[in-house]
Amino acid sequence: MTQHAHLAPDTITVAAGRPPRNHDSPVNPPIVLSSTFHETAPPVGSDRIYARMSNPTWDPFEEALAELEGAALPALTFASGLGAAAAALSLVPAGGMVVIPRHAYGGSVSLALAEEARGRLTVRQVDIADTSQVLGQLDGADMLWLESPTNPMLEVAETAVLAAAAKAAGATVVVDNTFNTPLVSRPLDYGADVVLHSVTKYLAGHSDVVLGALVTSDAAMRAELATYRTLHGAIAGPFEVWLALRGLRTLALRMERSQANALELARRLEVHPSVTRIRYPGLPNDPGHERATAQLKGYGGIISIELESRDAADALVEAVRLWLPATSLGGVESLIERRRRQPGEPKTVPEALVRLSVGIENVEDLWADLEAALSSAPNNG
Repeated sequence: MTQHAHLAPDTITVAAGRPPRNHDSPVNPPIVLSSTFHETAPPVGSDRIYARMSNPTWDPFEEALAELEGAALPALTFASGLGAAAAALSLVPAGGMVVIPRHAYGGSVSLALAEEARGRLTVRQVDIADTSQVLGQLDGADMLWLESPTNPMLEVAETAVLAAAAKAAGATVVVDNTFNTPLVSRPLDYGADVVLHSVTKYLAGHSDVVLGALVTSDAAMRAELATYRTLHGAIAGPFEVWLALRGLRTLALRMERSQANALELARRLEVHPSVTRIRYPGLPNDPGHERATAQLKGYGGIISIELESRDAADALVEAVRLWLPATSLGGVESLIERRRRQPGEPKTVPEALVRLSVGIENVEDLWADLEAALSSAPNNG
């Protein structure tokens, strides 16, 4: 997908996935609401046939995402991020083994562990920031699953080093790029085989759709993933995909504002007396700062902080008035959540850890609300 390869990524978000420039044609692709498509006799090679296999509304978004990720083939859209994760895990052969971060998107880890419980595969969980530990677990691996920075601990991996070692060991490399988006990192450039997105988050960006996507430049792998999507029915609705493409148009502006807000808030939170620890790779004192600076074109819009106690963390979430207490991330609005309130969150995530998904509001308004809530929380000041 190199149609706009000469353009900057922020321009591609606007230019890619447009209809042909014919007289009186629309500038935006239409929504096609049809469950089936006309056939010809004899067949002419079309793969439309039925909407579980293909839909014209998917095409512009899949082409645009592929261009942004630097892929040679269109992306594949799924009904959810977890649907995309399930398809990616299906690439592990029966009885195979996957190396996955101990901290990552909870749905992906839970799904992998559920597959292990069924006896379909085995799982090795690792500290993805500990390169030597990960390298030591690659022997016999069929897949390396990477997420960097991790959710919600914001650990940063040496992506290129780990991807090269995994491929040398014969393992497929899957990278969840949801936190970064292709504007911050393009994992295919670092040796990944498959890139995963929860499109629900930054790509769509408005907390109004649930979608997932996979991107690869390997034709055989893409065909296998497309077959999985068709047979398992994990397909996206055309209206949701159209909304995701509309959201993609402002991705660069939203990411720029979100990251700028996050960095400023992180600097202030780092010295706030109520915060016992902060995790944000944009801070020079963060353990992942050097790697993130070398590998990424930004530090993302997610901050994790720790307070004195679980009660203090709960009180903070309860006290905010502008920040929204909700479990998601990557939307225009700023969200806040104590992560261990989620029953599936690993016990290695501190009870008092609060994840902040920083939106595009005025940073001074965000800070005023956060500071007031921190000051009012028990044991915090």
